[in-house]
Amino acid sequence: MQYALLLYEDESVYGPGKSGPEMRGIVARHIAFREELGATRLGGAGLAATASATTVRTTKGKQTVHDGPFAEIKEQLGGFYLIEAPDLDATIAIAKRVPVLRDGAVEIRPLLQIRE
Repeated sequence: MQYALLLYEDESVYGPGKSGPEMRGIVARHIAFREELGATRLGGAGLAATASATTVRTTKGKQTVHDGPFAEIKEQLGGFYLIEAPDLDATIAIAKRVPVLRDGAVEIRPLLQIRE
């Protein structure tokens, strides 16, 4: 099965001026993790800060465009991995190894298997 691992952290720890050893360390840990996943990893990327986000919201058939993320929350979606794993238990084991700089969460979401 294919799963998305959605990485949530407080993006303020990654803000401007955060380029010291701690930041270089977390980048190195993600590179190592990506290499460790090998063929299990189908894709993934880090995301730009929420200040660069645009949200298209549909309410009762009417669409509006807003600057910023969908909701104000403490932790923001900062990146994702797309992986192939045999089952949820294997995916949980992988998610537990995803590097986080400080506190954070990894949400596991199976991809829909749509048959044409």
